[in-house]
Amino acid sequence: MHRRRRTALSVSAALIAAAPLLTACGSDAHPGAAAVVGGDRIETSALQAQVRDVRTAQEASPQAEELIKATGDLSREKLNSMIFDRVVEKVAADAGVTVSRKEIQQTRRAAAQQYGGDKQLAEMLLQQQGIAPDEIDDVVRRNILMNKVADKHGVANTPDGQKKLTDLFTAASKALDIDVNPRYGTWDNDKIQLGRYEAPWLRQVTQDPATGPEGL
Repeated sequence: MHRRRRTALSVSAALIAAAPLLTACGSDAHPGAAAVVGGDRIETSALQAQVRDVRTAQEASPQAEELIKATGDLSREKLNSMIFDRVVEKVAADAGVTVSRKEIQQTRRAAAQQYGGDKQLAEMLLQQQGIAPDEIDDVVRRNILMNKVADKHGVANTPDGQKKLTDLFTAASKALDIDVNPRYGTWDNDKIQLGRYEAPWLRQVTQDPATGPEGL
């Protein structure tokens, strides 16, 4: 379990590695949508609901002011995650890998034990990644899928292996023809994120994968 958690962190770091900027084609052709991914809409209302969930959790924290200040660009951060999740789902589907509810529960339980309990895990994810408690299972699912994709393709935790994995995600991103509402920016297929946007916790992971929150 420990090795696999490290693998997930490494995957995350690779997928936000520096690459030439590729400007996406954002437009107002989809009113009410924050983005359209593979023909499916990410409604602005769904994005706003996620932002509200995080803000509600942050406001209940003793570090509320600090947490809110650190996530001032929360709408873009959440949209970035919502789009990235869909890229992960496509890569996983192309690789023929799935995740069961039991696997999610087991992995979450193991992570909670590592951090001293489910409450502590939730607090860590809220503080370091801006994740609301009811989003934790989605984060766990994402990391399990990424690990399985790496295993399926025989990707080793090496520069060459990380490049191979990044190429897979870039290809999936391009295939999804991601169109982002201009108010949130444009999607960079090569970096697999909203162009010029990088959440603080992602920078931390990139700097030192070994010391970040493992696998989540």
